[in-house]
Amino acid sequence: MARMKDKVALITGGASGIGLSAASLMAKEGAQVVIADFNVDGAKEAAENIKTQGGDAAGIFVDAGNEDSIKKAVGFTVQHYGKITCLFNNVGLTNLKKDLDVVHVDLDEWDRLMNVNLKSVLLGCRFAIPHMIHAGGGSIINTASMAGFTGDAVRVAYGASKAAVVNLTKYIATQYGKNNIRCNAVAPGLILTPAAENNMPPEVLNIFAKYNALPYHGEPDDIGNTVLFLASDESKFITGQTIQVEGGHYIANPTVPEFEQFMEKAQP
Repeated sequence: MARMKDKVALITGGASGIGLSAASLMAKEGAQVVIADFNVDGAKEAAENIKTQGGDAAGIFVDAGNEDSIKKAVGFTVQHYGKITCLFNNVGLTNLKKDLDVVHVDLDEWDRLMNVNLKSVLLGCRFAIPHMIHAGGGSIINTASMAGFTGDAVRVAYGASKAAVVNLTKYIATQYGKNNIRCNAVAPGLILTPAAENNMPPEVLNIFAKYNALPYHGEPDDIGNTVLFLASDESKFITGQTIQVEGGHYIANPTVPEFEQFMEKAQP
């Protein structure tokens, strides 16, 4: 298939997890892909794996907390492939040891997360949009989070940064739609990326599973396929939207699991 034929995509945070899934799927559909990551060895390895499967990819370094590094990643993409028509802003950080509640959140950590999770999205778009206009249009996809829609006991900086990504997505879509540039976001719930599986004990995963409407957790390809759809022309009349990909975790009355248990015990 060739859903991404003649398209050039820059994917930040593309060496693993959701970014790697999106890069691999886009390449399979005909896109030329630049995988940018702080883990440059991982980015280059991912690009080589795509090449062995018949795709076209390059792996480069990017520091999403550094303006010049983001500018260079966009510049490399245009220089290497002649244009950029898709940007997937996928870098995001969280820190459960410092990103706590409002009273106790480390303010340096707040600034760091706002810089990496939010400002990097702005900068990626700032540098890519002029090239997209020159190319006749494009599609931008930003990684938000369900943390941007709900409150939690901790991670106030992370949640605030992701909520801002949701609204920034709308601004970009509004301001550049007439240039044939679409901008959407994807908001994952718990996704079994390598980082999640390595850092979350089974007990915590079971807690999340208890509140999913579906009987399983999400996987990177669940987000990757959504990003692929938003990057392709199949979504050409969708812009300014944030698609929630979260297994129905947030759709129900939160008392449902306990109520079901109560009803089971009440059965004669």
